[in-house]
Amino acid sequence: MVIIQAKSKRSSTGSRYKQSRKKRKFEAGDNPTFTKLGERKVKTNRLVGGNSKTKSLSGNFVNLSDKKTISKVAIKGVLENEANKNLVRRSILTKGTIIETEKGKAKITSRPGQEGVINAILL
Repeated sequence: MVIIQAKSKRSSTGSRYKQSRKKRKFEAGDNPTFTKLGERKVKTNRLVGGNSKTKSLSGNFVNLSDKKTISKVAIKGVLENEANKNLVRRSILTKGTIIETEKGKAKITSRPGQEGVINAILL
């Protein structure tokens, strides 16, 4: 079944809108990309207008910033995630996830499932 990001079928008062047209392909959304901890895998999707979006399916390295320098560091594990505790058990990387790296704890600042890159800052 297609995920549609179109207008709601109901108004703020609860009455139903009349359907003026059927679903369109450009209104379709996509399933969430749960970026896992593991060997790097990337998927490219074609978007409207011929543009493309890179999605990171899994990754084991992070671009770590410590206010002065940026370095590529290996991820040891997932420590906590404010969004959902189940994501920690499944080792899923999202924005705001606290991870353990070789240099210490870091917080992910990018959206790996949307941008295809894992960026973080040292805590």
